[in-house]
Amino acid sequence: MAGVVLYLRKDALGKVTDMKRYRKKDLLGIVSTLVQVNDSVTRTVSPAASYEVEEEFAKCQQTAIDLGNYLESLNDVGCASMVSILEDYCENIYQMGINFQDENLCRKLSKKIRKQLVQLQNAITYDMKPDKKEVVFLPYKAAMWDSLESVWKAAQEDENCEAYVIPIPYYEKNPDGTIREEHYEGSLYPEYVPITRYDAYDLEERKPDIIYIHNAYDYWNLITSVHPKFYSNNLKKWTEKLVYIPYFVLNEVEPDNEQAVEGVKHFCFMPGIVNADQVIVQSEDMKRIYVNEFLKAAKEHGLQGKHLDKAYLEQKFLGLGSPKYDRVLATRKEDLEIPQEWLKVIGKIDGSWKKIILYNTGIAALLAHNEKWVDKIENTLGIFKENQDEIALLWRPHPLIESTMRSMRPEVLQKYTMLKERYIVEGWGIYDETADVDRAVVLSDAYYGDGSSVVQLYQQTGKPIMIQNVEIIS
Repeated sequence: MAGVVLYLRKDALGKVTDMKRYRKKDLLGIVSTLVQVNDSVTRTVSPAASYEVEEEFAKCQQTAIDLGNYLESLNDVGCASMVSILEDYCENIYQMGINFQDENLCRKLSKKIRKQLVQLQNAITYDMKPDKKEVVFLPYKAAMWDSLESVWKAAQEDENCEAYVIPIPYYEKNPDGTIREEHYEGSLYPEYVPITRYDAYDLEERKPDIIYIHNAYDYWNLITSVHPKFYSNNLKKWTEKLVYIPYFVLNEVEPDNEQAVEGVKHFCFMPGIVNADQVIVQSEDMKRIYVNEFLKAAKEHGLQGKHLDKAYLEQKFLGLGSPKYDRVLATRKEDLEIPQEWLKVIGKIDGSWKKIILYNTGIAALLAHNEKWVDKIENTLGIFKENQDEIALLWRPHPLIESTMRSMRPEVLQKYTMLKERYIVEGWGIYDETADVDRAVVLSDAYYGDGSSVVQLYQQTGKPIMIQNVEIIS
């Protein structure tokens, strides 16, 4: 092969060894290109075309070498015969290159080459193992992982899938919308979830079959933003199927109740939803709402084509239920790992347990009531402190509550922070800022606090729920 100059170009040929993963259809596409080049060269056999042909032969030969190296790296018994075919192909290409002025010999070699490439196509099609689907999950907040976990478990258990959990970085925003600080929560996921670093997996290169996300806001989010590289319009370029599953669950409302729908319709149209190939929501009624409201918003925003096709939207939105329900129902109280500091608060002197109240405070109530909301929390903590001998309070604020204050309600941040820190120092109650909301839901005996998606989770347990009224101060 020394007589052929190798020209490496990043076009249809010559980029196999750079790829960490190839599907069968990609390999067949490369071989098909080699067939086309062979047929094209054969039609132009003449001494005058020798320079151009030499260049094409060089690319073909390098592609065959790279392809053979890739097939060998798979350690698949069925690939050995393919490597042998590629070796013979390279030799014929070389002979064709040094004898290009011999038209008869070249045509004979061309027929051999075509036969070899057809054999290679058949071997790839019938002898190679079926492709495994590569499925990627891109959570950003560890506390929201429960919205993806049951789907990940199903992919993890499927022998035809390779599943990757890749937490991505996100940023808090200043009140003016500028980026403040970066957060990465890869260390906060359950121990049984294998984590891949976002900078150790090249989405653009690997092009996974499916990508799951639970954040659809992209640049619309006023409080936080995932790294722009992971906005849905970019992810859509790098996968055949982008799937969005909301990190929250909503109050179930009747699709025909216009007033109730008005309160949830803003969830139905966001950049990630526009770009997603599939959106999985919590129920069939919620699916109807998403389809109807998405269609209205798409018209208002001037979208065209499939975005206005109701039949397509009926397939895009699926009311299959929320993985958040799956996880909370699968969590058993006896299996919980409860911190010693919590047990000190929960246990009575006689060894029995106090009643545990989950006190959940959320973003919507903060934004609606401002300082009055902080006053209500202070009042509530005072009441539970007086009854700490019989009741253990488990206070769990929304994981983005302080980020929201810094971005949208900075005037209440100091008062809230002082209140929180005093509660933690006094130590008579539990402050839960971990990523595991299901532990708090399963461990507690009743719910008290703001309306939020945790209420819908709590309803699955059948335990008592009371929503706090910010206007009432005892």
